[in-house]
Amino acid sequence: MSFLFEVVRWLTDLAHWRGSDGIPARLAEQAAMSGASVLVACLVAVPVGLVLGHRRKGVALAVNVSNVGRAVPSFALLVLAAEVFGIGAAPAFVALVALAIPPLVTGSCVGVQSVEAEVVEAASGMGMSGRQLLWRVELPVALPQVLGAVRTTTVQVVATASLAAVVAWGGLGRFVIDGLARRDFAMATAGALLVALLAMGTEVLLGGITRRLVPVGVQAGAAGQNASAPTTRQGSRP
Repeated sequence: MSFLFEVVRWLTDLAHWRGSDGIPARLAEQAAMSGASVLVACLVAVPVGLVLGHRRKGVALAVNVSNVGRAVPSFALLVLAAEVFGIGAAPAFVALVALAIPPLVTGSCVGVQSVEAEVVEAASGMGMSGRQLLWRVELPVALPQVLGAVRTTTVQVVATASLAAVVAWGGLGRFVIDGLARRDFAMATAGALLVALLAMGTEVLLGGITRRLVPVGVQAGAAGQNASAPTTRQGSRP
């Protein structure tokens, strides 16, 4: 119990809430780095996944490559990026973007691909072009799965960003790394708790945004569709 009191005392010490090394500053650093990384990864990965899912070409290869990318340890990505870009923010940003791309490609690709064939055929029968079909039919139906991939990826990036302190970047991970280096275990534990709270807060926030963006009927339809849809389909689209 005395150790828990030490952690609480560290967290409630006003000195730890001020300055460039304070909790608000470190929290802002981690949130900004995570947000920027996920944004860039979305701009790269989501369009690729949407097009592949729409065309039904290279889906299995893309998913398998993405799964291989997801198997690479986050720490290994950081070390490799540090070898190329040096220490600081650059390797942290590159590693987090690389971490975020695979699940975003998989989620967007599988989401569009799993749209029911009857819906696609009906839209095609109305004379929609391939682009209209993707943007007006497939993407709205697949939106819950795409947003789910973004939410899961963002939480993972937020949690992993704490490892960037290993390559001399800031963020909440500094409390963990510096605390262990100083043998200040209350500081290290407090830093870990702050990372966990930030990750959970991100999950709750993005979950609420998803529920607001996606109509209830689409959410229910997507849930039923995901439960029954096969993982791959044959054929291609314009």
